[in-house]
Amino acid sequence: MKHFVAATAAVFVSLSLLAGPAMAKPPLREVAAIDDALFDLGVADRIRKNCPTISARMLRAIGYVRDLEQKARAMGYTKAEIDAYTDSDAEKDRLRAKAATFFRAKGVDTSDPQSYCALGLEEIQKSSRIGSLLRAK
Repeated sequence: MKHFVAATAAVFVSLSLLAGPAMAKPPLREVAAIDDALFDLGVADRIRKNCPTISARMLRAIGYVRDLEQKARAMGYTKAEIDAYTDSDAEKDRLRAKAATFFRAKGVDTSDPQSYCALGLEEIQKSSRIGSLLRAK
């Protein structure tokens, strides 16, 4: 019986390895490691554009984007799939709506640049992923 269990386990492992590449990948919007990271990048960008006393850490942001692309490629996504996701107007609209909800929850008044500044400084202070992409001037 012990040999049967071991043999069965070996067959399942072999089948899962063979089936792995053939399995459908979820849309990138459903890959939290990618989608959440792009969201944070967008939030940081909006903060720096709306707060006159905060700027972007551009080299860090560029490296961050490259790392995300490499991570997606390592997950099996093609450059065309990544570009389709990042260029999609529907995905941009979805992330903008998510950001609007985030800003409201954080008390940002979109007509007041100082409220963006307060959030940006808070994120920098926390050393969050958003804050790591920003620099107080």
